[in-house]
Amino acid sequence: MRVAALIPARNEADRIAATVLAVSCLESVVGCIVIDDASRDETERCAREAGAVVGRLPFNQGKGAALNHGCKMLETLAPFGPLESLDAVLLIDADLASSAEQAVVLVSALGEGVDMAIAGFPPAAGKAGFGMVKSLAHQAILELGGFDAQSPLSGQRALTIPCLKAVRPFADGFGVEVDMSIRALWAGMRLVEVPTTMTHRASGRNLRGFMHRGRQFFDVDRTIRKLLKEQKKLSQRR
Repeated sequence: MRVAALIPARNEADRIAATVLAVSCLESVVGCIVIDDASRDETERCAREAGAVVGRLPFNQGKGAALNHGCKMLETLAPFGPLESLDAVLLIDADLASSAEQAVVLVSALGEGVDMAIAGFPPAAGKAGFGMVKSLAHQAILELGGFDAQSPLSGQRALTIPCLKAVRPFADGFGVEVDMSIRALWAGMRLVEVPTTMTHRASGRNLRGFMHRGRQFFDVDRTIRKLLKEQKKLSQRR
């Protein structure tokens, strides 16, 4: 199996090299593309030194825009493109560090009718958020796609190439994962969630954490509203 990894990153100089190295060591991964979302630190340099192909956005545009840019690179750069030469794509967050090696279980889960494998995380240590964003995302995926997602916001995913084509272009902001899941389900793709031991930098119950979750809630809610409008239009055409 030939797999390419897309890693959107912003200000992750302290973790990006370990993430790239962990993913690159996976037997099926032919290479990593890091999309630097206008970082203000040394993310770009660290990613290149770790062996990744790096693209950079001119200004901060968010995860969805970074992934869309990465897909364009994927189609044109060796040893990745064309898409038809690949079997799957890994979407990996930049802050996983060495725990990104667990992506191997996502790749292994593909096949036999599985089009998208989503990483489940172990319970977070310490205080996290109140679960409002997760609850909103879970309900939307269940109602619009019929899938009972336990990790609706997980960004760690392995997608077959047909599945990748079905979910592009990626949604803006923090609505990426919800939009991706629902569009894949609408396209008749099969999703599975796979338990992992991945860890990332969690947002705590402090001002910065609450601001992050506030933006996340807004983006997820906006994405759901767009999907509801799209669903309504599709129903009216039938």
